[in-house]
Amino acid sequence: MSPEGSRTVLGFDYGTKSIGVAIGQEITGSASALKALRAADGIPDWDEIGKLLKQWQPDLVVVGLPLNMDGTEQEITVRAKKFARRIEGRFGCRVVMQDERLTTVSAREHLFDSGGYRALKKGSIDSYSAVLILEDFFDSGGVSNNP
Repeated sequence: MSPEGSRTVLGFDYGTKSIGVAIGQEITGSASALKALRAADGIPDWDEIGKLLKQWQPDLVVVGLPLNMDGTEQEITVRAKKFARRIEGRFGCRVVMQDERLTTVSAREHLFDSGGYRALKKGSIDSYSAVLILEDFFDSGGVSNNP
């Protein structure tokens, strides 16, 4: 495991149809989008997640925490927490949650500005949202703001 400040971090933007994925480096505070994973009613292909974890060997996993604008939870919040617990339980990874309010809106704006409507593919939006979740995590000093 790398020391805090130089960790490799895998980020997920959980969704019921698509799960965005990004990889980031704490030392640079930057992240890159990976291919989004398909989900069937929120259930991912756990083998695919296992392959990602084996390939990238992250020191930490960050899962976006979808909250209402007033900070209250919604149904998807409960499902995202369950997804995070399953990653931790199945793969023995350290997992933290990161507030993801407005990341999808920001992701759409960024992708549209850089590529127009053609860039607004669902998987691209979800994975760029995962990038923003990781960058927010890094900007907060690598400390989760778990509720």
